[in-house]
Amino acid sequence: MKRCSLLTAFILLFTSIAFAQDFNENNDRWIKGWTDFVPNKTDYPKAEEKLPNIISEHTYLRNDVTYSISGDVYVTNGASLTIQEGTVVRCDYENPANLIITRGSKLIAAGSKAYPIVFTSSKAPKSRNSGDWGGIIIAGSGKVNTVSGNGIIEGNYNPQYSVYGGNQIDEETTILRYVRIEFSGNSTKRAVGSNGLSLYGIGTSSIVEDIMVSYSGQNSYAIKGGKNNMRNLVSLKAQGDDYQISEGFKGILNNVLAIRHPFINSSKGSYAIDVNGFNKELGYIKPSAVTDVTITNATLVNLSDKTNYQHTTAAISASNSAMTYIHNSKISGFSDVVKFDNSYTSLAVMQKAFMMDNSFFNIHGKGISSSLKGIDGTLDILKYNRFTENFVGVNDLFNDPKSAIAPKFHLKQSLNNYMVMQ
Repeated sequence: MKRCSLLTAFILLFTSIAFAQDFNENNDRWIKGWTDFVPNKTDYPKAEEKLPNIISEHTYLRNDVTYSISGDVYVTNGASLTIQEGTVVRCDYENPANLIITRGSKLIAAGSKAYPIVFTSSKAPKSRNSGDWGGIIIAGSGKVNTVSGNGIIEGNYNPQYSVYGGNQIDEETTILRYVRIEFSGNSTKRAVGSNGLSLYGIGTSSIVEDIMVSYSGQNSYAIKGGKNNMRNLVSLKAQGDDYQISEGFKGILNNVLAIRHPFINSSKGSYAIDVNGFNKELGYIKPSAVTDVTITNATLVNLSDKTNYQHTTAAISASNSAMTYIHNSKISGFSDVVKFDNSYTSLAVMQKAFMMDNSFFNIHGKGISSSLKGIDGTLDILKYNRFTENFVGVNDLFNDPKSAIAPKFHLKQSLNNYMVMQ
C-alpha cells in the first residue's frame, strides 16, 4: 500500500497529538446552510421546462426556471451541461429519470451554500419515496483498473453512450458543488438500479464537494475507478451502501457523513463504506492497481439502540484486496467496524490492507468480521482507537443525532472518557 504522500505522512506523524483532541470542535459546520434532512416536507416549484433526451450542444440551465427530466437524458458529443446556482430539477417517477453525462461531455453544477442546486422527485411533498427516479451518472476518461482499461455503465443504457475509462488521469470530468440529490435510486425499470450519484473514471481536475444524497433506493454514491480528492459528502438513509468505491479508485474522501437506519437496508446487505479492490468479471491490471482510498473526518452512524441493533451490519465492507485507511473518524451503531471477505488470507494481509487510527467506535459485535476462522489477533487492526466498553444507543451517545435541521454527532462525554486499544 502506498502511504507515502505528504498528507498521509503528516497525518501519521501527528496522530498522538490529535488523539488528545476532541472530535467535537467545529467538525460539523460544513453541513449547515445548504443541506436538507427532511426533504419530503420541502415544497419545490412545479416544472416549467422539460429537457430533451439528447443534449448534444452546450446548454445552460437558469435558476429562474424549474426544469424536469423524464426517462434517460444523455449529454453527448462533448457538450457541457451547465447549471446555475439555485436551480431545481424535478425528476420523473412514472418514467424514471436518469441524467447521463457521456464520456467526453461534462456536467458543471456549481451551486452555493445559500443557493444549492437540487435534483429531486417530481412527486408532491409528503408523497416522495426512495427510488422515485434514477440518478446522475457521469462517465469519465480517467483510469480504471480493468484489463481493458474501460467499462460499461451498469443498467442497460444506450451502448453508444455507456463506455467509461481511459488514460486522461487529469481530466476535468465534472464540477459539482453544493448539490442535493433526493429520492433517487430507482430499480423498477432495470435489472440493475441506478445510484444517487455514480462517478465512473473521473479525473483529478474534477471537483466534487458539498454533495448530499438523501433517501436513495440503491447506493448513495458509486465511485468506480478514477483518481480524485473529494470532500464534504453526505449520505442520508440509503437503502444500499452509502459510499461504494471500486475498480481501482485512488484518492481521499474528507468530511464524510453517513446516516443509516437499522430498518433501511438492501436485501444484499448495506454498508456505510463498501470498498472493492477490483471487478471480478472484468479482471484487473496488477495488484498495485486495486482500489486504495483514504477516508478522513468521517462520521458513520447507524441510528440504532438496544431495541434494534441486531438488524445492523458492519460499518465497512472490504473485498477483493481493497486497501483502506480511516483517520480521525467516528463509527457508531453497527455490529462491527469492518468485514473482510476471503481475499484477505491472513492477519498480516488484513493489517497491510486496512488501517484505522485516531478514531472512535461504538459497536455491539467483536469489531472485526472475517470469513476466515481461527485467525488470532484480529483486534490488533483496531489499535490506537478509542471505543465504548459496552454498546451505547444513539441518543445516549450523541447530543442531537436525530435533529431535523442539522443532526449533531457530538459525543456527550469527552473522548478521553472512553477506552483506548493499544
